Amino acid sequence: MTLLTTELIKLNNLQLAGRLVSEELMLGIHGSKRSGVGIEFEQYRHYEPGDDPKRIDWKLYARTQKHLVRESSTESNFHLRFVLDLSGSMNYAEKGVSRLDYAKILLASLAYLGYRQSDQMSLYALKNGGLQTIVPSGKQSFQRILYELEKVEASGSWQNDNPKFPEFQQKQKELLVLVSDFLQVGDEWLKLIQQVSSPRREVLIFQVLGEEEMHFSLSGFYRFKDLETGKEIELEAATIQAEVREKAQKYLATLEEALLMPYVYLIRRSLQTPIAQVIIEALSKRK
Repeated sequence: MTLLTTELIKLNNLQLAGRLVSEELMLGIHGSKRSGVGIEFEQYRHYEPGDDPKRIDWKLYARTQKHLVRESSTESNFHLRFVLDLSGSMNYAEKGVSRLDYAKILLASLAYLGYRQSDQMSLYALKNGGLQTIVPSGKQSFQRILYELEKVEASGSWQNDNPKFPEFQQKQKELLVLVSDFLQVGDEWLKLIQQVSSPRREVLIFQVLGEEEMHFSLSGFYRFKDLETGKEIELEAATIQAEVREKAQKYLATLEEALLMPYVYLIRRSLQTPIAQVIIEALSKRK
């Protein structure tokens, strides 16, 4: 059964929510699982021709009559860089689901998958026009990512006309995962993607939007608030409905076309889309 985002949020436990989604998927973030002979025990699997018989757990065989081999993880050279938009618009919410909560559970779930693959991981935030390193790659980065995701808050704006991030100039193979509404004032988001994508660095963009942001079906008087600047305006929704819909669809179509770049994958889904479903789609795009 697919877990709904509202159910995951009600758990009020990001670590548990991420683990439940990752277990639901039972997939790796980039292909098959790597395992080898190491120090930290991870799992058992059935003995296969070519395996060293010394790795069979004979005590377990005495109880189960099965030839099972002990496996332990080996550190991957693959790096998962998680980038979370923490501008104020991430506080947008519909039907009990905020964009920030959705993003946190999505990244926690991906972190669990990366942990199962023994991938290197790090976490960054885009806030106030810059890039903040929240968790650098290293030992226990997985647990630290979950801990820091629980605490982060969104506010302010993110505008950077010329993003230069030396943190993303490494030469190892990596996947940069960006979660945002990807709503820009100018071309700041496009410039960022153009600057960081490369043959060694794939960029996976999760654009998370509300149904009203995409289709705008409101009617009646509303007070609309810019979550980044705090400015408010009161309008009759029906009088602006056609214009808002037209501009939204034009922007989204233009953005989608602009992101047809090598090594860049765009996943656009609403706050009501189950997180496991979104991740499955992302994995299929990268195959």
